[in-house]
Amino acid sequence: MSAKVISGNEVSQQLKDEMKEEVVQLKAQGLEPSLAVILVGDDPASKVYVLNKKKACEYIGIRSLETKLPADTTTEQLLEVIDGYNKDKSVHGILCQLPLPKHIPETKILRSILPEKDVDCFHPFNVGLISIGEVRFLPCTPAGVIELIKRGGFQTAGQDVIILGRSNIVGRPLSNMLDQRDMNATVTMCHTKTKNLKQRCLEADIIIAAIGVPEFLKGDMVKEGAVVIDVGINRVDAPGTEKGWKLVGDVEYDAVKEKAAAITPVPGGVGPMTIAMLMKNTLTAAKETMKA
Repeated sequence: MSAKVISGNEVSQQLKDEMKEEVVQLKAQGLEPSLAVILVGDDPASKVYVLNKKKACEYIGIRSLETKLPADTTTEQLLEVIDGYNKDKSVHGILCQLPLPKHIPETKILRSILPEKDVDCFHPFNVGLISIGEVRFLPCTPAGVIELIKRGGFQTAGQDVIILGRSNIVGRPLSNMLDQRDMNATVTMCHTKTKNLKQRCLEADIIIAAIGVPEFLKGDMVKEGAVVIDVGINRVDAPGTEKGWKLVGDVEYDAVKEKAAAITPVPGGVGPMTIAMLMKNTLTAAKETMKA
């Protein structure tokens, strides 16, 4: 048996096409969804992410604003830019690209974005809403994971789900989302200190790997017919290749795909979904202004 490959590229394209149609309808009602992105410094990976977000906005029809700031920008200067976007009623979503330069406190910056414009869903207020089941936005990567499971045709209700990793960006919010009444999964969040980790994984119907260790989940840790979602993206040495390195996930892909019912690839799995869900949150933020 070889696993069904759940393509994030394909699913994210479906979502973008659906949102493109929705934006046409919103514009006909006089509403133009708008996303402001702030980039501080010259981190190469961040530049790529911001460019991909801009392309997604253009495709869907979302107005894209961008502020680029030098790496020596002060916290006060960055807060001033955010305040301007907070006050601008034509801007529905604000995203401050991470990581920030070390001298700028990320927590302070992320909490300065108005919760109703926090389309990354990092503000404690929005995270708290998820925990009580009153969702405004969903964090982009966890939401992308759930969308892949759903559109792959797999149920979560009554399923035993193992999440490898407990970060505030993926593991914790994902655990919260999966055990809500609309998902009804039985969730166990594991990490590198979890006892009997291999045995726990072997009992899981769905495994979500977000532990940040290259190829951590081995073939002998997965039961036949499990669904495996790989959130990890790691750059490892690959002597003899053109670049001298390659990207791998947190899952030993070739071994696991022979046992799993379905698996996401790296790259081309969860990554594209993160941007698609950011676009979805921006539309949600825009539509909320129509209710005000």
